Amino acid sequence: MASRLSNFCFDAHDTFAQARWWGQVLDDFVFDPSDTEPGWNHEGAGESGLEGPDDRYLLFLKVPEDKAIKNRVHPCLRPTDRSRDEEVERILGLGATLVNDLRDGDKGWAVLADPEGNEFCVLTRYQPSA
Repeated sequence: MASRLSNFCFDAHDTFAQARWWGQVLDDFVFDPSDTEPGWNHEGAGESGLEGPDDRYLLFLKVPEDKAIKNRVHPCLRPTDRSRDEEVERILGLGATLVNDLRDGDKGWAVLADPEGNEFCVLTRYQPSA
């Protein structure tokens, strides 16, 4: 049996704010601020997270240092109910910044950064196979 991906971890100064922000971006990951587990999903928490489909998680871990270099790994998002360009505009409206615009008509992607500078891409819209 091979390994299965369980979670992605992001270093963060404000784990609560990052989890709440990403919860607005991803509708299939749930942010639960009422979770009472110690150190979890409250302001000042050492960890916060989002629960996703199939018991997968996005975890935000408190670190003291600032982000200094480009991410070595980053998530790529594929919109399901709007165009790539509409999704880029929506996420920019939530507080992301545009890092690199590699869109070329119906091809390419946009590289954005979350409020703490973690890069991610927005790809073209998901098209289920026929």
